Amino acid sequence: MNKDTIRLRVKTRKSLLSDVERSSAADRVFALLESTAAFMMADNILLYHSLPDELSTREFIDRWHTRKHFYLPRVNGVNLDILPYDRSRLHLGAFNIEEPDGDETADMADIELIVVPGVAYDRRGNRIGRGKGYYDRLLRDTRAVTIGVAYACQLCDDIEPDDFDVPVHYVITEQGIIKTR
Repeated sequence: MNKDTIRLRVKTRKSLLSDVERSSAADRVFALLESTAAFMMADNILLYHSLPDELSTREFIDRWHTRKHFYLPRVNGVNLDILPYDRSRLHLGAFNIEEPDGDETADMADIELIVVPGVAYDRRGNRIGRGKGYYDRLLRDTRAVTIGVAYACQLCDDIEPDDFDVPVHYVITEQGIIKTR
């Protein structure tokens, strides 16, 4: 099955989730994330600001932003810049995603954990994003632990990765944690 077909199938599955199911899944996924050694040990965490069809990161950010150093991506051409999270310095950026303002970009070598959004994942850590390759370019050279978060309905059978695709170390859904490598 090609990536566009998988994207459409997952979009349909997610559209069937109720608001209660979405909220409950986000609570469970981020509780599982909080229980991981990678999260407990990390001080510098790259996260994403969620779109309406993604697991909401809002409550998680609110709960932890005073105890962890969160960073958010900002689209810069075909790449992502990484900037410190500051609730008072956000704007709607590319693709209508809240992005950080400022010039203080972070060095990816300082990031210890990356929470990765995705359209679909398989149990080997392969992911399908929205098709622009931003995260694959970002993840290519990182040594940080990478954790994909998703609704269980976003899990697919084996995804056939392209040469440039970068798998994640773990996938977390409301059903549990999958160690992929």
